[in-house]
Amino acid sequence: MSLKGKTAIVTGGGRDIGRACVMALAAEGANVVINYHSSAEGAESAVNEIEAMGGKAIALQGDLTKQSDVDALIAASQAAYGKEINVLMHVTGGLVARKTVPEMDIEHWNTVMNLNTTSLFYMVKAVEPHMPEGSSIVTFASQAGRDGGGPGSVAYATSKGAVMTMTRGLAKELGPRIRVNSLCPGMIDTDFHNIFTKPEVRTHVANVSPVKREGTPEDTANLAVFLASDKSAFMTGANVDINGGMLFS
Repeated sequence: MSLKGKTAIVTGGGRDIGRACVMALAAEGANVVINYHSSAEGAESAVNEIEAMGGKAIALQGDLTKQSDVDALIAASQAAYGKEINVLMHVTGGLVARKTVPEMDIEHWNTVMNLNTTSLFYMVKAVEPHMPEGSSIVTFASQAGRDGGGPGSVAYATSKGAVMTMTRGLAKELGPRIRVNSLCPGMIDTDFHNIFTKPEVRTHVANVSPVKREGTPEDTANLAVFLASDKSAFMTGANVDINGGMLFS
């Protein structure tokens, strides 16, 4: 699945799934551009590890719900590696907080939508003019986009459903030059679930799944890199489940 010499931008690349994607892309020879919001330590350590292995990586802090920060990320990529951008992995996103509809105000709704959906719009619009034939966009939806999510996650599930639909629409609009696919992760061992999911719930989900465990960031990154590579050349517009068999679609 060599991506040697290709330029890949990973948003939300400072921790968990995003950082695993950074390292997996670098292992395939990509020149990696890491966006992070608050995970400076993880992003900077990833750069150091990649350079120690003889690879190339840069990291830049930014809030991708802001056009100016998106523009700065593109400019940094092009200054480091040239005009072309071959891969976008948009991992940026989050639940923010569990709130039921009666508990939710419009500020929370807009925050979740902007984080998960508007940031993707900004990034796709920014990278598309610089992506040559054979490029790939990998978006990150969620199992919640299929099943509505857990308690207090209506806004999050709705935004991830939008990411799934946007993935399909972009595949039609940008093909054949650019392929666009999405991952729909289930229970992955990340800070997302450390913060928002009770330990007993995580244990139960792992025990009732066919694989009897949670997923890892590396499990997810391996699939993301496959979707970014020419090994998946006949796939576009797909929302691919990765959940240990907890939901079949």
